[in-house]
Amino acid sequence: MSYKQRLADEAERLRDTRVLCVGDVMLDRYVYGDVERVSPEAPIPVLRVREERAMLGGAGNVARNLSALGVQVSFAGVVGADEAGNEIARMLDALTRMDARIVVDATRRSTVKTRYVGMNQQMLRADHETVAALSLARQEDLIRHVRSLLPMAQVLVLSDYGKGVLTASVCRTLIEEARDLNIPVIVDPKGRNYTIYRGASVITPNRRELAEATGHILGDDASVVAAARELVEQCGIASVLVTRSQEGMSVIAEDGAVTHLPAEAREVFDVSGAGDTAISTLAAALGAGLPLVDAAGLANAAAGLVVGKVGTAVVYRDELAAKLRERKLTSLDQKVATQHTAQDIAAGWRRKGLRVGFTNGCFDLLHPGHVALLAQARALCDRLVVGLNSDASVTRLKGPTRPVQPEVARATVLASMSNVDLVVLFEEDTPRELIEMLRPDVLIKGGDYSVDTIVGADFVLANGGRVEIIDLVPGFSTTKTVEKMNS
Repeated sequence: MSYKQRLADEAERLRDTRVLCVGDVMLDRYVYGDVERVSPEAPIPVLRVREERAMLGGAGNVARNLSALGVQVSFAGVVGADEAGNEIARMLDALTRMDARIVVDATRRSTVKTRYVGMNQQMLRADHETVAALSLARQEDLIRHVRSLLPMAQVLVLSDYGKGVLTASVCRTLIEEARDLNIPVIVDPKGRNYTIYRGASVITPNRRELAEATGHILGDDASVVAAARELVEQCGIASVLVTRSQEGMSVIAEDGAVTHLPAEAREVFDVSGAGDTAISTLAAALGAGLPLVDAAGLANAAAGLVVGKVGTAVVYRDELAAKLRERKLTSLDQKVATQHTAQDIAAGWRRKGLRVGFTNGCFDLLHPGHVALLAQARALCDRLVVGLNSDASVTRLKGPTRPVQPEVARATVLASMSNVDLVVLFEEDTPRELIEMLRPDVLIKGGDYSVDTIVGADFVLANGGRVEIIDLVPGFSTTKTVEKMNS
């Protein structure tokens, strides 16, 4: 079994872990629009707002990533007594397998980062925040919440964004109490004084943070390793994992061993939140019992996936396992996506103002009728997603002799077509769950249907979309072709 195949199998075990995350939670707002003119009031672009979105950021994004991996997550953090704080609390509660304990501090303002994006370029970021250290009373409130959650955790993550929640006193207390329970502590550090993390099992600075903390210029591998070893010796930290952007990661283990992992990303769209994804995956993997280097390998693969997405995104366990297994037949694999990946891609298309269309079928032995359907479907939208029945689903629908072609082959043929922008496999008998995940603007079906008999039509219409029915080209049928071959 190859190294990546073994890691893929290990990725499936992440759901059994329990991770406690503590740190600076914030709200990431995105305002998307189009820039068509310059303001007459000043030489600045005018953003015509098209869509606004909000999601958890900072330590909240660590929690989002842990939830996406299927981990049992507990969380402790601080918000202000404001609407942003209420929204953060609601978002945390909405995460699956989440137990969140929030301290509300009326003297603080919840951290909100608002990014204005026009024509796929970030134009401005506006921050609302309080960065003063927590009062002693609120520190005690936070520590009390953590104490109630810590005995159930296998790993403790401290996600420090320098907003005043993880004070030196809080860090020292939480690390000591975790060590007393033999719970490893992973720290995403901030600032220059890493002695506040003394006793941590692993810290995960990026190259810039490592340079600031040690005062060294970091050029080659040797300088990165030397700086990391200096932190180990001076700050009493067991191991260091340095994230190095396009150069991958470097692991300096407790026993002195050094491992350099090359970057996994094929194409980088947005590095926002990549560190959160890495530390989340690392924590889940260590909780599952993986050695540090293997856990870092999973984290490296997850980071490579998330930078290919737009915005503060997450990586799901199934897409991480699929990436590591690399089961696709051709270089067209980027057009064949897991359901969660497709959900992110479709959302990104919509943010750009593109109409997303959806059609589905078995597409076993592709024939001219299929080709005509897909061409007409693509003409009704800007991007076409094809839902493809899995092998098991086809067998249930068509009988034990079908499909003729396995799902990987059918997906590859569909992905080779210029009219198809994305192919997504689904295991269910109908694509309803997939349609609700993708939220297409146009639902397209071929054949003698009425709108009330098309699966998912009610959902699409209720959400402002439309349903189109296309006449099939007569004389072509996979079933009849198979029967003719067997006669």
